Amino acid sequence: MEYKLIVSDMDGTLLGDNHKITKENKIALSKALKKGVKIVPASGRIYNSAREHFDFLDINTPLIACNGAIIKETKTNKLIYKNSIPNDICLKIIDIFEKNKIYYQLYSENTMLCKNLSREDQKKTQDRLKNFFNDEINVHFGDDLKEEVLKHQILKIIAIDDNDRDKLNNVKNELNKIQDIEITSSWFNNIEIMHKGVNKGEALKELVKYLGIDRKEVIAFGDNYNDLDMLKFAGVGVVMGNADEAVKEQGDYVTSTNTEDGVAKAIYKFLGI
Repeated sequence: MEYKLIVSDMDGTLLGDNHKITKENKIALSKALKKGVKIVPASGRIYNSAREHFDFLDINTPLIACNGAIIKETKTNKLIYKNSIPNDICLKIIDIFEKNKIYYQLYSENTMLCKNLSREDQKKTQDRLKNFFNDEINVHFGDDLKEEVLKHQILKIIAIDDNDRDKLNNVKNELNKIQDIEITSSWFNNIEIMHKGVNKGEALKELVKYLGIDRKEVIAFGDNYNDLDMLKFAGVGVVMGNADEAVKEQGDYVTSTNTEDGVAKAIYKFLGI
């Protein structure tokens, strides 16, 4: 099979534990690009945060952000696809979070709205942002985010609790009662919510139509539950060695971990470079 597109998750997949693309992964992506293979990142991150990592390729490529809620080109900022959460649904979700006293964030295209529960929470969030976002990201902290929701098109909402799994499960059970949303997770401590029909697999489906590429010509990389739809849709779904066993079981091939350049190793294997 001659593969024409590589689409890869970022955190836990293409990026090392320092939240940067590893040196060997950069080399492998550059070699694939020279061979004529298109490179597309597919991240749960906000658009600008994902885009900055691919400056080294110096190409204009589509980028899947916010778990598939938006696809834009990295150089031209051309919008290819967008599916935001309706305001009334956002407000219902916020009510559930407030009732359960859980920390949450809302993502629009280039803005992140952060709930303030305490000064300690705000400090934790600011420290977390330093690892994930650049200066082009607008961040708004507030105690009441409902008014801010009405000013933005929300693409993804995330609830985070590092310590209380029961609280997360209770919140998820309540969210399941809301129609027209997709619920997934990218880490053990979070719940991620998008509009109905939004996931990385649906975004990839839109992208291959846009590019005129057959799904069988796609290699997809991922490590977590929010990657499963994408891994299943692609011709080859490559799962990272650091993924949960349940995720590994649904891939076509398991490569090394993200800290062992698993993406690069699989690229060399499947592209023969």
